[in-house]
Amino acid sequence: MTENGYAVARFRGFAVFEGLITAELRNRGTAQPTRSMPRRVTLKSQHGMDEDLEQLIYDWNVAGEKAARPPRKIEFDDETLRDGLQSPSVTDPSIDDKLRILHFMNSVGIDNADIGLPGAGPHVQKTVERLAREIVENKLSVYPSAAGRTHENDIKPIIEISNRVGIAIEADLFIGSSPIRQFAEEWNLDWIVEQSAKAVRFAVSHGIPVMYVTEDTTRARPEDIEKLYTAAIEAGAARVCVADTVGHATPWGVRSVIRFVRQLVDRLDPKVKVDWHGHQDRGLGVINSIAALEAGADRVHGSAGGIGERVGNTPMDLLMVNLKLMGWIDNDLSQLGEYVKFVADVVHIPLHVLYPVFGRDAFRTGTGVHAAAIIKAKKKGSEWLADRVYSGVPAGMFGLAQVIEVGPMCGLSNVIYWLAANGLPQEESLVKQIFALAKSTNRVLTDEELHGCVKKWEETSAEY
Repeated sequence: MTENGYAVARFRGFAVFEGLITAELRNRGTAQPTRSMPRRVTLKSQHGMDEDLEQLIYDWNVAGEKAARPPRKIEFDDETLRDGLQSPSVTDPSIDDKLRILHFMNSVGIDNADIGLPGAGPHVQKTVERLAREIVENKLSVYPSAAGRTHENDIKPIIEISNRVGIAIEADLFIGSSPIRQFAEEWNLDWIVEQSAKAVRFAVSHGIPVMYVTEDTTRARPEDIEKLYTAAIEAGAARVCVADTVGHATPWGVRSVIRFVRQLVDRLDPKVKVDWHGHQDRGLGVINSIAALEAGADRVHGSAGGIGERVGNTPMDLLMVNLKLMGWIDNDLSQLGEYVKFVADVVHIPLHVLYPVFGRDAFRTGTGVHAAAIIKAKKKGSEWLADRVYSGVPAGMFGLAQVIEVGPMCGLSNVIYWLAANGLPQEESLVKQIFALAKSTNRVLTDEELHGCVKKWEETSAEY
């Protein structure tokens, strides 16, 4: 039978509107990007009144103390192609894969891409030049940078590649700054200051913009930071980067050091920008980056899936997801999931099934209560509602969809929904047969197993 143009299947009074089951669900969570919803989302209630759906969520995140949205534009520096590939577990992607990664960065609104450390040798120089040329020839909005030590031998290849390609590649020049690093390396502060200023002047004199990076800033003395940044800025650095190289910082520590650096920079030259570079050793990469932005950082660094040294860099994808949900950025992130999964595939570090937002289980449920709530929301004709009733992150905002599975924890609604989504009859005897099979297992059933059960039912039914 039909109702309002939708095919309706009924079992024990439960109605499923097949017309509301999207192709995205049939593709098991590989939906096409959805258009962003207007700020006010309404739905006709059972009494014919407009319901303001956003009023159905009381948001404690903004009810009391909350992070202040930065007054400046938030910028992103993606380290996937340099720091990310320093992970001891990665497989170095092909140049074609690196080019595709660059285009993914461009599609999600990354401002800057660190495309390598050309001082490492001719093979890296060739890759850096090819990536920089891709940006120029395709007029990508993402800007290139390249890492190097505060030494002319690392800076010269950046200058040469910039001249050949026709774009001034930003030089990200780094040197250790903490007392423990100074002691281990047998450096003294005066030598670090001199080396830094000399390197920055050399790059700037050849038309190369410089981001001066103090490694291990979060364990460095404030007086040392002041001397180093003062020397670098006076030598012409356009940016300074506070680096949590070993993942030592907490959000409180991040705010303290960024505020200190922000005040210093504003006093020396307000045009100089402040970057934050975080790592995941304490699992605080995302919240630390948000704290850095709140405290005055202009640009934050990360990598796709958080790949990088030890346990990795700040996951750029999860940082962007959170900033989008907070209303701090308006980037189109519909390709972000594809980006993260592509990187995971080509570096051979698979995403964990429980990885937030983009892991396999992020929007899957095999639980009867959860599935029933999602299905009831869909019956009201609202994907907005279905996407939020049992999810704090709306799947559709990131080009994904809710997925309902059939397994030992499911209810009848899961079975009926799966049958409808696959264009199969929702006959009572078939529903019971699949439900009995699900309850007899210790895991979610595969599509192959479910279709096998349907086939057996069809063969049995044909006999009668």
